[in-house]
Parts: sequence; structure tokens; C-alpha cells
Amino acid sequence: MIVKVIIPAFNEEKSIAKVISDIPQNVVSEVIVINNNSTDGTEKAAKDTGATVLKENFQGYGASCLKGMEHIKKSTCDVVVFLDGDYSDFPEEINLLLEPMVNDDYDFVVGSRILGKREKGSLRIQSIIGSLISCFFMNLFWHVKYTDLGPFRAIKFDKLLELEMADKWYGWTVEMQIKAAKKGLRIMEVPVSYRNRIGQSKVTGTLKGTFMASLIILKTIFAEKFKD
Repeated sequence: MIVKVIIPAFNEEKSIAKVISDIPQNVVSEVIVINNNSTDGTEKAAKDTGATVLKENFQGYGASCLKGMEHIKKSTCDVVVFLDGDYSDFPEEINLLLEPMVNDDYDFVVGSRILGKREKGSLRIQSIIGSLISCFFMNLFWHVKYTDLGPFRAIKFDKLLELEMADKWYGWTVEMQIKAAKKGLRIMEVPVSYRNRIGQSKVTGTLKGTFMASLIILKTIFAEKFKD
């Protein structure tokens, strides 16, 4: 199974090398870091640690993920793993996401921070509440049981392409989860560990970031419902 990792990164100079170094090299064939307008040494740190580095000028999490997908289309890939560049996830737990695919042929596996072990203070209360509300609506509308919108996730690449992902902002994770449910993919959540990130969060670290992310996520949910 050919596995590739996509890591969107904006000013993660202090953490990106740690993230890349902890990815099991015997499992992953390529690590792709998307430099999303960083003003620090993120790009150099990622290159020095052996990653493929791409640039995305449109400022947005989803835009970075889409850039990584376009790169992967040029080669062979079975599974894509999405991972944050702030070292809050545990990259060495990638196998926890891949095992249900290998053993039970699941299409999409979400790493749940809610179900896993969390370092004190690592998951802010606004993130927990936001996930609970979002998952409630997804369960209500599409009858799929999610507990989290965690960024640490794995999906078969051909299935990902079928989803026709479009969101360029904070709605990327919830869009993927909704479309996976609507497409009837075999979905599973697994508990993953979570720790305090290096540096300040660009989303939940500010009032504006929290508000904008919440607004976009809810807009994505109801827009997908109205399409039904």
C-alpha cells in the first residue's frame, strides 16, 4: 500500500521538522508539506528534513490540502494521510489509522481526539464544543456517528477524488466527513493522542479565528444539507 502524507503549514518553523521526523519512514513513501505563505523558516526546515515542499499562495487550510492532492495525482498513491504541522498530533500513530483499511477494508478513518488521550490544555473548550455541535448535526442529517473533526485522518486516494473536495478554508475537514457519509464510504473513527501544540493556534488561538472557523464549519454543514 503506497501511503503519502499531506501537511499544510503556516509559520511552523519550530515544529515541522519534529512532525516529519516522527512519521514512520517504513510506512510512508512521501511527505508533502504545503508552505502556505509562511514568513519564517518553515520551508527550509521541511526540505532539510526530507519533505517535498510545495507553495500555495491562497491563504487557507483547504487550499493547501487541494494543492497537495494535485501533486499526488501525478504519481501512484493508495492512501493519503492528513496531518497538522504544529506537533499536536502524534505522527507515529499513523498505523492506527491505516490498520482498519488494511484489515477490514475501511475507506476513511478519522483520528478522534475526543476518544483518545489528551494532554491537559491541548484541546481548547471551544474546539470541544464546536466538534460536539458539528457532529450532532452530521449525525442528525446523515446518520453517521462522528465524535470529532480532527485533522489527523486517512482516506483512500481514489475515494478522496470521488468526493470532489472544494472548500479552501476551515470547512475542509467537515466537508470531507459529510461527503464521505453521503457517498456511502466505509467510515471509522479511532482514538488518537493529542498534546499541546508548539506555538499559538491560528484558529482557536484568537477570538477572530475561532469565530470565523465556527461560521464556516456551520455554513458548510447546512449548505451540504440544502444540496440534499
